Amino acid sequence: MAVSVYNVVLGIHIIGVVLAFGVVFAYPIMFAIAARQDPRSLPLMHRIERVIDRALVNGALVIVLGAGLYLAAEGGYFKDFFVQWGIGAIVVIGGLVGAVMIPTSKKAQETIERDLAAGGEPGEDYRRLTRRLNVVGGLLSVLVLVTILFMAIKP
Repeated sequence: MAVSVYNVVLGIHIIGVVLAFGVVFAYPIMFAIAARQDPRSLPLMHRIERVIDRALVNGALVIVLGAGLYLAAEGGYFKDFFVQWGIGAIVVIGGLVGAVMIPTSKKAQETIERDLAAGGEPGEDYRRLTRRLNVVGGLLSVLVLVTILFMAIKP
């Protein structure tokens, strides 16, 4: 059984997608459980979210982009819509993670720490920040799923 470099890089490309986005789809469930079970865990949850976004999501995006560029060059696909879409998706995802998700998560952590220190429940500022995280995170998740679909069907 012969294994080509192209197929190995394709596997690396897919692994990068799984690494970058697997946990992202679990965030809403994790945060919902944490908020119900023990709101004091929310600052730690946001800290974990930021570390994952910085290290795992951003790092894996580099792998996805690098492997994707190799695959597009090797297959002569740069002119094809699905490749252009994929490159655009990586730029949008990386930009939104860096410009919205990471700073908003940091602000949410600070806000919930303040709310909890005051002996209260999560306040309106915290709820507003988590709505932003949920909306942008949801849009990013849809973008990931649509991109996977485009990569599979190659329109």
